[in-house]
Amino acid sequence: MESCVSDPWNPAQYEKFEREREQPFYDLLAMVRPVANMRVVDLGCGTGKLTRELHAHAQARETVGIDRSARMLDAARETEAPAGLRFRQQDIEAFPDIKASPDGDSGYDLIFSNAALHWVEDHDALFERLAAALAPGGQLAVQMPAMHDETSHLVAEELIDIEPYRSASRGWRKPQPVLSPGAYARLMFRLGFADPAVRVIVYPHVLAGPEDVVEWVKGTLLAEYSRHLPPAEFERFLDEYRGRLLERIGRERPFLFPFKRILLWGKRA
Repeated sequence: MESCVSDPWNPAQYEKFEREREQPFYDLLAMVRPVANMRVVDLGCGTGKLTRELHAHAQARETVGIDRSARMLDAARETEAPAGLRFRQQDIEAFPDIKASPDGDSGYDLIFSNAALHWVEDHDALFERLAAALAPGGQLAVQMPAMHDETSHLVAEELIDIEPYRSASRGWRKPQPVLSPGAYARLMFRLGFADPAVRVIVYPHVLAGPEDVVEWVKGTLLAEYSRHLPPAEFERFLDEYRGRLLERIGRERPFLFPFKRILLWGKRA
């Protein structure tokens, strides 16, 4: 069997819809309350472009952007980073491993994550780790897609469960760890965030046509599917996915792609 793709994240594919992907970041950034001398971590920093915006907005003395994708981080390092900003390859699941800073401080003033935590399982345990990694008075700001019950995601889930894809992926199915907005509010309150703010926003992305939905998910959702399918089988999967999706969502032009996201913020006591 051909080997599956080890790092499917393609910066050029991801940034095809740069403007649409950036608006939730700025909406989340507006929820952050900058304070002097902040230590910041950006979990799932991708190409680092928005991490630079975060670093400047927070006027942080130290910001570290972490991402599991070497390809994304290569793009992040193409431009010289400003003072205090650095990037590191790391899985978010191992985040406590980077808690200590070079000058011996512990605890972050801001843990920020834009469109990354929905890839990590067991959010009860994850958010407990995040809360523990904050300094007293530290802030947690997270934005996650909540599209798991939409056609673009359901078609992929259905397709991976039939042959030949079920065998080719060795029975893999994408986990769905995203909780309800109310569950996040209760979880954050339980973890010591006295007044958590949780918002659900539907971003109405107007695309040229429905085929652009396929291009959108190729940069995110389907990148994960490509990790679990041999290249030839993934190309076949992609063709069948495109046909099934367009049959369900129609051929209207221009095409409205409503994209639902959860934004949450809290300050630790």
